[in-house]
Amino acid sequence: MTDARQHSTTTPRVAAFDAWIRNRFIDLNTALEDLYAQQSNRSNVEGIGDDLKISLLDEGRDLIVPILEEGNTDEGFDLAFELLGNVGYYMAACRRHEITEPSRERTSPLVEASTLALHLGATLGTAPRFVTSHMETYNRAVDGRYRTFTWRDAETTFLNYNTRSAFKYMRAADALGHIHPMGVSHPAVHDLLVVAKDALTDALAMNTELGQVLDVDEFFFCVRPYYRPYRVGNTEYRGANAGDFAAFNQLDMLLGLCSPTDLSYNQVVAEKFPYLTPSEQQQLRAAYRHPNLLDTFLGQQASSDQPWFQKHAAAFLDVCQAHGAAAAQHHDDLVANFIQRPAEGIPPEHLDGLTASGPPLAILMRALEGLRDRRLAVDRDDIPTRHADITALGALLAPR
Repeated sequence: MTDARQHSTTTPRVAAFDAWIRNRFIDLNTALEDLYAQQSNRSNVEGIGDDLKISLLDEGRDLIVPILEEGNTDEGFDLAFELLGNVGYYMAACRRHEITEPSRERTSPLVEASTLALHLGATLGTAPRFVTSHMETYNRAVDGRYRTFTWRDAETTFLNYNTRSAFKYMRAADALGHIHPMGVSHPAVHDLLVVAKDALTDALAMNTELGQVLDVDEFFFCVRPYYRPYRVGNTEYRGANAGDFAAFNQLDMLLGLCSPTDLSYNQVVAEKFPYLTPSEQQQLRAAYRHPNLLDTFLGQQASSDQPWFQKHAAAFLDVCQAHGAAAAQHHDDLVANFIQRPAEGIPPEHLDGLTASGPPLAILMRALEGLRDRRLAVDRDDIPTRHADITALGALLAPR
């Protein structure tokens, strides 16, 4: 069954573009990656496969123009968001192959694509570019195959593991989000804390396995470059980031390991909002409003000798430990091994635009280290962490 038939409410023009993204588009990108892999400097793509790049540019534009002329893109959130993803895939591929390059342009040369992306982004309430959800939680599969940039195994390996890991984080955040209306002494709270801890333990196992099976060079040279910043109209939007899900920050704030009143952390969260789906934006706003669990437990020290407090506070600390362990593994294993170390061998002229978030790698790494240590509640005097409070809560518990 074709994609158009499966999505019967979409238009033939939108379906034609979707079919191109799922087939010919992938062929062109894969052919270009094969050419780049033959070069001694795999970071240099200039002047390589120019005929394929022209085909990519022209074929995508020829399919986007009729959609613009059609004018009706209000087909419901899922279809409109999928179309935005398809336009974003096209624009991200043009950026990867340096058909466009934000540092040399004041406005995107992809006029038609920018126009459609801006219209869709405004309609949906999201950034007008391809985001992480387009690759993972909103990446509709057809006959077992979801959208990718290439046919290379490293890309599907990366997405398979990341998608499943994201849902584990969502499961943990959802469990914690149910606690506030019930109060921490409610008998069901222990079950919710166990669910959260198990989900985070599963996420750690999933990401550990990813680090063992993903090919470093294939990821660094053939997957990561599609996630870089690009311009939509005259605005440069940062690239797709693996952390662009509400669940990570929900966990931070609901647990109390990170504070929305911490300026540095708050800037990270505020910057993320446009790159989330509207439903996730709503979930993240709720996390801002709810009191955090660490402060709640510390506020009930008078009950620390009660069985419920001993049981629930111990389970809460287990969740904090699991969240910190998963954060440490992600930073110390995945980010370090798959981005930081491979970048050490890159010629300096190719380091600009290396990261999806935009800033130079050294600056990004310092920011990520700060996030890791907040989630681990490390004892640091240069950033606010909850080390002392976690220690104080642990001191209220009987030895286990």
